[in-house]
Amino acid sequence: MSPPSRLVIIVTGSDSGFGLMTAEALAQAGHTVYAGLLQARDNAPTRYEAFETFARRHQRDIRGIHLNVVQDDVIQQSVAQILQEQHRIDAIIHNAGHMCLGPAEAFSPSQFFAMYDTNCVGCHRLNRAILPHMRARRSGLLIWVSSGSAHGPSSPYLAAYFAAKAAQDSLAQTTALEVSQWGVESSIVTPGIFTSGTNHFGSAMRADDPDVERQYNAEEAPTKGWFERCLKGSAEMGDPRLDIKPQAVADAIVEIVGTEHGRRPWRVHVEPEGPMAERTNRVRDRVRAEYLERMGCAELMKVKLFGVE
Repeated sequence: MSPPSRLVIIVTGSDSGFGLMTAEALAQAGHTVYAGLLQARDNAPTRYEAFETFARRHQRDIRGIHLNVVQDDVIQQSVAQILQEQHRIDAIIHNAGHMCLGPAEAFSPSQFFAMYDTNCVGCHRLNRAILPHMRARRSGLLIWVSSGSAHGPSSPYLAAYFAAKAAQDSLAQTTALEVSQWGVESSIVTPGIFTSGTNHFGSAMRADDPDVERQYNAEEAPTKGWFERCLKGSAEMGDPRLDIKPQAVADAIVEIVGTEHGRRPWRVHVEPEGPMAERTNRVRDRVRAEYLERMGCAELMKVKLFGVE
């Protein structure tokens, strides 16, 4: 079943990075894009104006919308607005996320909860607002921007973020099985290490307990210098032969969206460092398939087609 030429798509976390690139790329591909922004227009008018300028310059349909994924009332209002204007929502790009940098011990429990709230629970909030509409139409697409760290290599000093992204990836896997028979398809995009070209590292949360953080980097500490060494190592992980830039994540999402409904890939990896998480996920996804087969639930891995796109 071919997708319609124009989908109505929500992209969360469109202020910068993957989200901004994805929103613009999807609009350029001819879709109607609602670019989710953290702040309301009154608090950040230039972000909304930037999308309006882009729309006029390129003659495309892209609109900024207030979509803070940790605020239920904002989500409900924004989803209602989109449905009033478009009468449908075809796809969600779960991209909004927040990183942290520092030793795990220095982060408070409330900071860990905040990481989970933004990176995992926020996706669930938006799903709860939109899935009833998609299920009623027997059609929809969920694209989850995961992380190679979710179940692949996890470097030090990003513990809360990696834990939250692992939770998000697991939520994506289970949700996909539960909505597939309603005609809702799912894909997971798994970026690798991008230390430049986005604001992910620059805006990262820092630890609430600076005393503990200082202890890890004190002159007499056995971990002295390891934080900087790990950051430097991450920045140098990219394979120059691959030359993969952040835009490749947006391009992968555009390709998934444009693929025939029922034939979209389950997982796509975009790893500048080479296929590290891809090797891990290949095993995990095979075990998942075998497990579901033994349960008698393998059919749930394939979206049911209703012919109502």
